[in-house]
Amino acid sequence: MATRHFLTLLDLSPEESRYLIQRAISIKNGLKTHGPTYTPFANRTLAMIFEKSSTRTRVSFETAMAQFGGHALFLSPRDTQLGRGEPIGDTARVLAEMVDAVMIRTFSHQGLEEYAAASDVPVINALTDDYHPCQLLADIMTWTELRGSVRGRTAVWIGDGNNMCHSWINAARQFDFQLRICCPEGYEPRQDILEAAGDRVSILHDPQAAVENADLITTDVWASMGQEEEQARREADFAGFQVTETLLDRAADNALFLHCLPAHRGEEISETLLDDPRAVVWQEAGNRLHAQKALIEFLLLGRVEP
Repeated sequence: MATRHFLTLLDLSPEESRYLIQRAISIKNGLKTHGPTYTPFANRTLAMIFEKSSTRTRVSFETAMAQFGGHALFLSPRDTQLGRGEPIGDTARVLAEMVDAVMIRTFSHQGLEEYAAASDVPVINALTDDYHPCQLLADIMTWTELRGSVRGRTAVWIGDGNNMCHSWINAARQFDFQLRICCPEGYEPRQDILEAAGDRVSILHDPQAAVENADLITTDVWASMGQEEEQARREADFAGFQVTETLLDRAADNALFLHCLPAHRGEEISETLLDDPRAVVWQEAGNRLHAQKALIEFLLLGRVEP
Protein backbone atom coordinates (compact mmCIF):
# COMPACT_ATOMS: atom_id res chain seq x y z
CA MET A 1 0.00 0.00 0.00
CA ALA A 2 1.37 3.41 -0.95
CA THR A 3 2.29 5.68 1.93
CA ARG A 4 -0.56 8.02 2.84
CA HIS A 5 0.04 11.31 4.63
CA PHE A 6 -2.47 13.56 6.41
CA LEU A 7 -1.27 17.13 5.98
CA THR A 8 -4.69 18.68 5.32
CA LEU A 9 -8.24 17.35 5.21
CA LEU A 10 -7.95 17.34 1.43
CA ASP A 11 -5.49 14.45 1.60
CA LEU A 12 -8.59 12.29 2.09
CA SER A 13 -11.47 11.91 -0.32
CA PRO A 14 -14.87 13.10 0.96
CA GLU A 15 -15.93 9.48 1.22
CA GLU A 16 -12.82 8.60 3.25
CA SER A 17 -13.46 11.58 5.50
CA ARG A 18 -16.98 10.38 6.25
CA TYR A 19 -15.66 6.87 6.89
CA LEU A 20 -13.15 8.24 9.43
CA ILE A 21 -15.86 10.06 11.37
CA GLN A 22 -18.02 6.95 11.62
CA ARG A 23 -15.00 4.80 12.45
CA ALA A 24 -13.99 7.23 15.22
CA ILE A 25 -17.48 7.02 16.72
CA SER A 26 -17.32 3.21 16.55
CA ILE A 27 -13.90 3.15 18.24
CA LYS A 28 -15.17 5.46 20.98
CA ASN A 29 -18.24 3.31 21.61
CA GLY A 30 -16.09 0.18 21.72
CA LEU A 31 -13.76 1.76 24.25
CA LYS A 32 -16.69 2.70 26.47
CA THR A 33 -18.17 -0.80 26.25
CA HIS A 34 -15.12 -3.03 26.39
CA GLY A 35 -12.24 -0.84 27.53
CA PRO A 36 -8.91 -0.63 25.62
CA THR A 37 -9.02 -4.23 24.43
CA TYR A 38 -8.55 -3.44 20.71
CA THR A 39 -4.76 -3.33 20.32
CA PRO A 40 -3.81 -3.51 16.63
CA PHE A 41 -0.46 -1.73 17.09
CA ALA A 42 1.55 -4.02 19.33
CA ASN A 43 5.23 -3.06 18.95
CA ARG A 44 4.37 -0.13 16.64
CA THR A 45 5.85 3.31 17.32
CA LEU A 46 4.63 6.84 16.60
CA ALA A 47 7.27 9.60 16.68
CA MET A 48 5.82 12.93 17.86
CA ILE A 49 7.82 16.00 16.86
CA PHE A 50 6.77 19.15 18.73
CA GLU A 51 8.06 22.60 17.83
CA LYS A 52 4.96 24.22 19.40
CA SER A 53 3.64 23.61 22.89
CA SER A 54 0.65 21.34 23.38
CA THR A 55 -1.72 19.77 25.88
CA ARG A 56 -4.54 18.12 23.94
CA THR A 57 -2.41 17.05 20.98
CA ARG A 58 0.31 15.35 22.98
CA VAL A 59 -2.02 13.63 25.44
CA SER A 60 -4.45 12.43 22.78
CA PHE A 61 -1.82 10.99 20.42
CA GLU A 62 0.21 9.42 23.22
CA THR A 63 -2.90 7.88 24.79
CA ALA A 64 -4.13 6.68 21.40
CA MET A 65 -0.96 4.72 20.79
CA ALA A 66 -0.93 3.32 24.34
CA GLN A 67 -4.54 2.15 24.10
CA PHE A 68 -3.83 0.63 20.69
CA GLY A 69 -0.98 -1.39 22.21
CA GLY A 70 1.80 0.71 20.70
CA HIS A 71 4.22 3.38 21.84
CA ALA A 72 4.69 7.11 21.27
CA LEU A 73 8.00 8.97 21.39
CA PHE A 74 8.00 12.67 22.33
CA LEU A 75 10.68 14.63 20.44
CA SER A 76 11.40 18.33 20.83
CA PRO A 77 13.93 20.48 18.94
CA ARG A 78 16.06 20.57 22.10
CA ASP A 79 16.30 16.77 22.05
CA THR A 80 16.92 16.10 18.35
CA GLN A 81 19.31 16.99 15.57
CA LEU A 82 16.55 19.07 13.94
CA GLY A 83 17.26 21.65 16.60
CA ARG A 84 20.92 21.68 15.56
CA GLY A 85 20.25 22.21 11.88
CA GLU A 86 19.96 18.70 10.43
CA PRO A 87 18.09 18.97 7.10
CA ILE A 88 14.42 18.09 7.38
CA GLY A 89 14.67 15.44 4.69
CA ASP A 90 17.54 13.70 6.47
CA THR A 91 15.59 13.47 9.70
CA ALA A 92 12.57 12.14 7.79
CA ARG A 93 14.62 9.39 6.14
CA VAL A 94 16.24 8.36 9.42
CA LEU A 95 13.01 8.18 11.40
CA ALA A 96 11.29 6.25 8.61
CA GLU A 97 13.84 3.49 9.19
CA MET A 98 12.86 3.26 12.86
CA VAL A 99 9.21 4.20 13.45
CA ASP A 100 5.86 3.40 11.86
CA ALA A 101 4.43 6.92 11.63
CA VAL A 102 5.35 10.50 12.49
CA MET A 103 3.18 13.25 13.95
CA ILE A 104 4.48 16.83 13.63
CA ARG A 105 3.31 20.03 15.34
CA THR A 106 5.26 22.91 13.88
CA PHE A 107 5.16 26.42 12.43
CA SER A 108 5.92 26.10 8.72
CA HIS A 109 3.48 24.11 6.62
CA GLN A 110 6.04 24.13 3.82
CA GLY A 111 8.52 22.47 6.16
CA LEU A 112 5.94 19.80 6.98
CA GLU A 113 5.40 19.15 3.27
CA GLU A 114 9.15 18.86 2.79
CA TYR A 115 9.33 16.33 5.62
CA ALA A 116 6.45 14.26 4.19
CA ALA A 117 8.00 14.25 0.72
CA ALA A 118 11.08 12.52 2.14
CA SER A 119 9.23 10.12 4.46
CA ASP A 120 8.41 6.51 3.66
CA VAL A 121 6.02 6.30 6.64
CA PRO A 122 2.80 8.25 7.17
CA VAL A 123 3.16 11.83 8.37
CA ILE A 124 0.34 13.51 10.30
CA ASN A 125 -0.12 17.27 10.60
CA ALA A 126 -0.78 17.97 14.27
CA LEU A 127 -0.89 21.73 13.56
CA THR A 128 0.98 24.19 11.37
CA ASP A 129 0.55 27.91 10.90
CA ASP A 130 -1.71 27.13 7.92
CA TYR A 131 -3.86 24.15 8.97
CA HIS A 132 -5.07 22.10 11.94
CA PRO A 133 -6.84 19.12 10.32
CA CYS A 134 -6.81 16.74 13.32
CA GLN A 135 -8.87 19.24 15.29
CA LEU A 136 -11.46 19.31 12.51
CA LEU A 137 -11.83 15.54 12.60
CA ALA A 138 -12.73 15.85 16.29
CA ASP A 139 -15.02 18.82 15.60
CA ILE A 140 -16.97 17.11 12.82
CA MET A 141 -17.12 13.94 14.91
CA THR A 142 -18.67 15.89 17.80
CA TRP A 143 -21.17 17.64 15.55
CA THR A 144 -22.12 14.32 13.95
CA GLU A 145 -22.49 12.50 17.29
CA LEU A 146 -24.87 15.12 18.60
CA ARG A 147 -26.80 16.18 15.50
CA GLY A 148 -26.38 13.46 12.84
CA SER A 149 -25.16 14.15 9.32
CA VAL A 150 -23.71 17.63 8.85
CA ARG A 151 -24.39 17.68 5.13
CA GLY A 152 -26.38 20.77 4.16
CA ARG A 153 -26.08 22.29 7.64
CA THR A 154 -24.64 25.75 8.40
CA ALA A 155 -21.59 26.44 10.54
CA VAL A 156 -20.26 29.86 11.51
CA TRP A 157 -16.63 30.65 12.20
CA ILE A 158 -16.19 33.86 14.21
CA GLY A 159 -12.65 35.15 14.48
CA ASP A 160 -9.33 35.32 12.66
CA GLY A 161 -8.84 33.73 9.24
CA ASN A 162 -6.18 31.48 10.74
CA ASN A 163 -5.15 27.83 10.51
CA MET A 164 -8.37 26.69 12.20
CA CYS A 165 -10.43 28.80 9.81
CA HIS A 166 -8.56 27.31 6.84
CA SER A 167 -9.34 23.80 8.07
CA TRP A 168 -13.01 24.68 8.59
CA ILE A 169 -13.07 25.82 4.94
CA ASN A 170 -11.63 22.47 3.85
CA ALA A 171 -14.14 20.69 6.08
CA ALA A 172 -17.01 22.47 4.35
CA ARG A 173 -15.71 21.04 1.06
CA GLN A 174 -15.19 17.54 2.42
CA PHE A 175 -18.44 17.22 4.37
CA ASP A 176 -20.65 19.40 2.15
CA PHE A 177 -21.97 22.03 4.55
CA GLN A 178 -22.21 25.81 4.37
CA LEU A 179 -19.65 27.88 6.25
CA ARG A 180 -20.05 31.54 7.14
CA ILE A 181 -16.77 33.20 8.13
CA CYS A 182 -17.26 36.29 10.28
CA CYS A 183 -14.13 38.35 10.88
CA PRO A 184 -13.01 41.98 11.07
CA GLU A 185 -11.90 43.46 7.79
CA GLY A 186 -8.26 42.63 7.19
CA TYR A 187 -8.46 39.28 8.97
CA GLU A 188 -9.93 37.21 6.15
CA PRO A 189 -8.56 33.73 5.39
CA ARG A 190 -6.16 33.09 2.54
CA GLN A 191 -7.79 33.90 -0.77
CA ASP A 192 -6.68 30.74 -2.58
CA ILE A 193 -8.15 28.49 0.13
CA LEU A 194 -11.34 30.52 0.10
CA GLU A 195 -11.73 30.49 -3.67
CA ALA A 196 -11.21 26.71 -3.86
CA ALA A 197 -14.28 26.23 -1.67
CA GLY A 198 -16.57 28.07 -4.08
CA ASP A 199 -20.07 28.94 -2.92
CA ARG A 200 -19.89 26.71 0.17
CA VAL A 201 -18.16 29.56 2.04
CA SER A 202 -19.17 33.19 2.52
CA ILE A 203 -17.48 36.12 4.29
CA LEU A 204 -19.37 38.40 6.67
CA HIS A 205 -18.29 41.15 9.07
CA ASP A 206 -21.37 41.32 11.34
CA PRO A 207 -21.59 38.58 14.00
CA GLN A 208 -25.27 39.23 14.62
CA ALA A 209 -26.13 38.54 10.99
CA ALA A 210 -23.65 35.68 10.65
CA VAL A 211 -25.15 33.49 13.37
CA GLU A 212 -28.78 33.89 12.31
CA ASN A 213 -30.38 30.40 12.31
CA ALA A 214 -26.97 28.69 12.18
CA ASP A 215 -26.54 25.10 13.35
CA LEU A 216 -23.06 25.47 14.82
CA ILE A 217 -20.92 28.35 16.05
CA THR A 218 -17.17 28.05 16.59
CA THR A 219 -14.27 30.36 17.36
CA ASP A 220 -10.64 30.47 18.47
CA VAL A 221 -8.35 32.82 20.38
CA TRP A 222 -7.75 36.18 18.76
CA ALA A 223 -3.94 35.89 18.98
CA SER A 224 -2.52 32.46 18.16
CA MET A 225 0.89 31.08 19.15
CA GLY A 226 3.56 33.36 17.77
CA GLN A 227 1.22 36.39 17.65
CA GLU A 228 1.44 37.40 21.32
CA GLU A 229 2.99 40.75 20.47
CA GLU A 230 -0.15 41.58 18.46
CA GLN A 231 -2.47 40.93 21.41
CA ALA A 232 -3.42 44.53 22.19
CA ARG A 233 -4.04 45.46 18.55
CA ARG A 234 -6.06 42.33 17.95
CA GLU A 235 -8.20 42.93 21.04
CA ALA A 236 -9.09 46.34 19.62
CA ASP A 237 -9.73 45.03 16.11
CA PHE A 238 -11.91 42.14 17.35
CA ALA A 239 -14.03 44.26 19.69
CA GLY A 240 -17.64 43.26 19.00
CA PHE A 241 -16.71 39.75 17.84
CA GLN A 242 -16.94 38.05 21.23
CA VAL A 243 -19.20 35.00 21.26
CA THR A 244 -21.74 35.25 24.08
CA GLU A 245 -24.86 33.41 25.20
CA THR A 246 -26.93 36.27 23.76
CA LEU A 247 -25.24 35.88 20.38
CA LEU A 248 -25.95 32.13 20.40
CA ASP A 249 -29.61 32.92 21.05
CA ARG A 250 -29.81 34.20 17.46
CA ALA A 251 -28.74 30.81 16.09
CA ALA A 252 -30.98 27.78 15.60
CA ASP A 253 -32.68 26.40 18.70
CA ASN A 254 -30.49 23.28 18.73
CA ALA A 255 -27.25 25.07 17.78
CA LEU A 256 -23.95 23.89 19.26
CA PHE A 257 -20.87 25.85 20.24
CA LEU A 258 -17.32 24.52 19.67
CA HIS A 259 -13.89 25.87 20.62
CA CYS A 260 -10.60 24.08 19.92
CA LEU A 261 -9.19 25.32 23.26
CA PRO A 262 -7.43 26.73 25.14
CA ALA A 263 -10.05 29.47 25.51
CA HIS A 264 -9.48 32.99 26.78
CA ARG A 265 -12.62 33.69 28.80
CA GLY A 266 -13.59 37.34 28.59
CA GLU A 267 -11.92 37.77 25.20
CA GLU A 268 -13.17 35.68 22.24
CA ILE A 269 -15.91 34.19 24.48
CA SER A 270 -17.86 35.49 27.44
CA GLU A 271 -16.73 34.49 30.91
CA THR A 272 -19.56 31.98 31.31
CA LEU A 273 -20.10 30.62 27.79
CA LEU A 274 -18.37 27.28 28.40
CA ASP A 275 -20.91 26.60 31.16
CA ASP A 276 -23.80 26.93 28.69
CA PRO A 277 -25.34 23.56 27.69
CA ARG A 278 -24.92 24.49 24.03
CA ALA A 279 -21.13 24.50 24.53
CA VAL A 280 -19.83 20.97 23.98
CA VAL A 281 -16.13 21.75 24.13
CA TRP A 282 -15.20 19.02 26.63
CA GLN A 283 -16.72 16.31 24.46
CA GLU A 284 -15.00 17.95 21.48
CA ALA A 285 -11.63 17.89 23.26
CA GLY A 286 -12.06 14.26 24.27
CA ASN A 287 -12.91 13.33 20.71
CA ARG A 288 -9.37 14.23 19.65
CA LEU A 289 -8.38 10.84 21.09
CA HIS A 290 -10.94 8.82 19.15
CA ALA A 291 -10.68 10.73 15.85
CA GLN A 292 -6.90 10.39 15.86
CA LYS A 293 -7.14 6.70 16.66
CA ALA A 294 -9.28 6.28 13.56
CA LEU A 295 -6.80 8.34 11.54
CA ILE A 296 -3.72 6.38 12.66
CA GLU A 297 -5.53 3.10 12.04
CA PHE A 298 -6.52 4.22 8.54
CA LEU A 299 -3.02 5.39 7.61
CA LEU A 300 -1.35 2.19 8.82
CA LEU A 301 -3.98 -0.48 8.17
CA GLY A 302 -6.44 1.00 5.70
CA ARG A 303 -10.17 0.53 6.18
CA VAL A 304 -11.24 -1.67 9.06
CA GLU A 305 -14.70 -3.18 9.14
CA PRO A 306 -16.62 -2.37 12.36
